Amino acid sequence: MIKSIKIRLAGHAARMGQKRGICRVLVGKPEGKRPRCRWEGNIKMDLTEVGCGGMDWIKMAQDRERWSALVNVVMNFRVS
Repeated sequence: MIKSIKIRLAGHAARMGQKRGICRVLVGKPEGKRPRCRWEGNIKMDLTEVGCGGMDWIKMAQDRERWSALVNVVMNFRVS
């Protein structure tokens, strides 16, 4: 459930555009000491778990229907 919420929010933030603060935080590279894992890295890792790794997820998020279908896949995905 948490992954689907995270994926849904990531799509919303990606559609906002690069000038909005949340999108810059999502895909930006922090200055100074590098954190272990950025939010974008977590999104990519979650998408890889459901078999959608390697795609340009920010570009895909622009199409709301495709992104909604992806969120539904993530919601129904069970890790054994």
